[in-house]
Amino acid sequence: MASFREHIAFSSLLGVGYGAAATMLFEFTPQESILAGFLAGFGGMLPDLDSPTGKPGQEIFALTAAVSPLVLIGHALYWTGLPPDTETVILLMIAIYFSVRYGLAWLVNKMSVHRGMFHSIPAMLISAEIAYLAYPSDRPIVKLLMGTGIALGFFSHLFLDEVYSIKWGPIPQLKKSFGTAIKFTGSSVGPTAFTYALLATLTYFIGEQTGLIGPPLDAQTPPMAESLDQDALGDPTETPTALRPIVQEAAIPEEELTDAPLYR
Repeated sequence: MASFREHIAFSSLLGVGYGAAATMLFEFTPQESILAGFLAGFGGMLPDLDSPTGKPGQEIFALTAAVSPLVLIGHALYWTGLPPDTETVILLMIAIYFSVRYGLAWLVNKMSVHRGMFHSIPAMLISAEIAYLAYPSDRPIVKLLMGTGIALGFFSHLFLDEVYSIKWGPIPQLKKSFGTAIKFTGSSVGPTAFTYALLATLTYFIGEQTGLIGPPLDAQTPPMAESLDQDALGDPTETPTALRPIVQEAAIPEEELTDAPLYR
């Protein structure tokens, strides 16, 4: 099979072409295109995550752990509901780093085998979907650019492994490793079922986020806002009907309340 350097060189060349095409053909900004090209190059390393104790795996987890806090910090603050003060942000970024660098590496080492489901088309799609969901942008086309870059680099790794699984000569011969990279199922039912379950879950999240499944998440109106439409509120300079008993009970003149900054 191809060496780690050959995988990186191949995916990096693809990344250069992908980034150039994004700028010249699809008019993405240079910054977006360069980042997408980098992700394509990085994607060429991802299938080797199933060897976390080897040099390729260590390089991948080190780089992923360094980038993950920058990408996931916004999501982490949203999911946890913690205040975005400096100390909280720093602690969360440290937690994300160690979770990826050591926790995820340990989990992958325990659950994976080399050339298992990490070397597969479903794993490629999972990587692309994670990049799409995690990328901090409100523009779906930019998120798609980044996810596609990951998928392109990932597929380059699988393709090169299959090329090196053929003994080239006057009569090409297939090695035992042929068919272990570009595949849709693994040799074990459990890992295959887990991979497809994860793929289905991520696909559902993307469908929900983009509005393919229900209304887009960004377009959903918070429950409180639904009941406080402009017709129900009436004139914003007047005291809302629901607040009048509270105003009367507190013996606060309505004129003073309407002069407060809240109602300006």
